[in-house]
Amino acid sequence: MKIGIVILLGAVLAGPASAQHHHHGKQHTTTPYAGLQQRDIKALDEKQMADLKNGRGMGLALAAELNGYPGPMHVLELKDQLRLTADQHHRFRQLFDSMKAEAIAAGEELIARERALDRRFSEGGMTPETLAVLTARIGESQGQLRAVHLKYHLTSAELLSSGQRQRYAQLRGYR
Repeated sequence: MKIGIVILLGAVLAGPASAQHHHHGKQHTTTPYAGLQQRDIKALDEKQMADLKNGRGMGLALAAELNGYPGPMHVLELKDQLRLTADQHHRFRQLFDSMKAEAIAAGEELIARERALDRRFSEGGMTPETLAVLTARIGESQGQLRAVHLKYHLTSAELLSSGQRQRYAQLRGYR
């Protein structure tokens, strides 16, 4: 009987110790963030940096795109199927070039602001006040970048006939 109690007591006490050991072991496994500390700017991966530097949309204009306001790049990609006139093609080329130039400038500003936040954390001494200022600036840059892309979708929609807009939606798989 005493041996049974000792074995039972040992099992009861060993359970939490075993669980603690198992949990403790998990603390030493790699996390999804392991390796990211090597990035130039911790919050941006290489693809995001390239997209920002090259003026790519990154889905920032989906509110327009999916609600019937085509983007200039995609209109140009579908120029033959949409039967763009020579004038429309020329205007869309201008729109795309302007959008890209503005988006690159806005992307560079966002990168600079993310770099400032990262640098402040790496140097130490971050304060709640500084954090609020730096993140507000990042938010402003993100909003400006998104507005750049969205405004060109508005203009693009104005340059297409309703039939071309419907055809665009079909070609893109939205209808």
